[in-house]
Amino acid sequence: MLVSAQAATMLALQDKMNAKVNPDWIAVRSPFLRAVVIEGSEAIEHHGWKWWKKQDCDLEQLQMELVDIWHFVLSAILIKHQGDQAKAQQEVFAELDQTSLTFDGNEFEFSQLSLLDKLELMIGLAAAKRYSVSLFSALLTDCQMSWDDLYAQYVSKNVLNFFRQDHGYKEGTYIKEWSGREDNEHLVEIMTKLDVKSDSYQDDLYSELNKRYQLLNVT
Repeated sequence: MLVSAQAATMLALQDKMNAKVNPDWIAVRSPFLRAVVIEGSEAIEHHGWKWWKKQDCDLEQLQMELVDIWHFVLSAILIKHQGDQAKAQQEVFAELDQTSLTFDGNEFEFSQLSLLDKLELMIGLAAAKRYSVSLFSALLTDCQMSWDDLYAQYVSKNVLNFFRQDHGYKEGTYIKEWSGREDNEHLVEIMTKLDVKSDSYQDDLYSELNKRYQLLNVT
């Protein structure tokens, strides 16, 4: 189950990352829910939906799409509350345990929906400029992810994004391959050695990335 410290950390990280891209991101109100539509469609592709041919579900890629979607949902929540992270956090927990929602005059019980049905519902909501934290939570369960799993992957991806920016990603000087392996491979390896529940998890992750980056001399 998601805890308040995790929610607070993720909201703060999302605000910080968005502000790094555009300091006026709250006022600009970029179409983050449009991105949910696109990422949701990609998630459906990773699951497989074509009834006329054999397809295998790529669960790992599907989970990664959910992490991306959560970035955009958090951004939409923060915009709704004018960047007030405390109010945004209250909304997250107020809706977290709901088991159904009403959309277009119809009641949808999550327990009666397949994973693909849930993804389609999320896309429909996003296209209508809406979101549902409880629906997202139900999707996590279907994709065999806990909130701890999501938190670890979310924070790790944000830390890697910050690390890249701090080391010349925007300027084109960042070297993504370290000793023949991409940085995200090193990230996954480092994650397994750290305590995701530690208050210093994100700082520890950044520190370990930096040590490895310097040690390998990105060659």
